[in-house]
Amino acid sequence: MTAAQREAAARIAAGPRGCIFGPFDVLLRSPELLTRAQLLGEYLRFHANLPPKLREFAVLISGRAMESPYVWYIHEPIALRAGVAPSIVQALANRQRPSDMSADEAIVYDVLSELHRDHNVSDATFARATSRFGEQGLVDLVGIDSYFSLLAQELNVARTPLPTGVTPPFPAPWQHDAFRSVVTQP
Repeated sequence: MTAAQREAAARIAAGPRGCIFGPFDVLLRSPELLTRAQLLGEYLRFHANLPPKLREFAVLISGRAMESPYVWYIHEPIALRAGVAPSIVQALANRQRPSDMSADEAIVYDVLSELHRDHNVSDATFARATSRFGEQGLVDLVGIDSYFSLLAQELNVARTPLPTGVTPPFPAPWQHDAFRSVVTQP
C-alpha cells in the first residue's frame, strides 16, 4: 500500500467498522475517495436521523436495486438483527413489494422505489415522508440510498465475490446472460 492507502485504511480501522473489507478494499485504490466516502457512510450507517431498522431496510432496498450480492450479503443479517422481518427481506430479494410492512417501512419503500424508478418522488410520497421523518429524515434516507448505491456499483464493477459457499438470493449483474452477451461481443 502507498502511504495514502495506509492512512485511509488506518482511519477506517480506528472507527466503528474496526477493519477494512469489501467496498473499502475496492475504494482503497482511490484513498481520497475512500476517506471522504467512509466518513459519509459512517454518518449514514450509524447516525442518520432514522431508526436503525429503517436505515438497514433502506440499505437492502438499495443493494437489491443495484443488484449487489455483496451489499446484500453484508446487510441482510444486520437488517434482520435490527428488526426487519424475514418475510420482508425475502420479498425484497424477490423484487416484490413486501405485503407486511409497517407504515414507516412503507414510506421508506415508496420513497426509494419511486426514486429508483422515476429519479424523483411524487408530491404525495414527499408529503408522507416529511410528515413522518421530517426534512432531515428524508434527506438522510436519500443519502443512505445514494451512498449504498455508490458502494454497490463499485463492488459490482470490481466483481467482488462473496465468500466461498455463500449463495446470494439473486445473481450478480455480471452473471446475467444478457450482460455477458453484450460484453463479449466485438
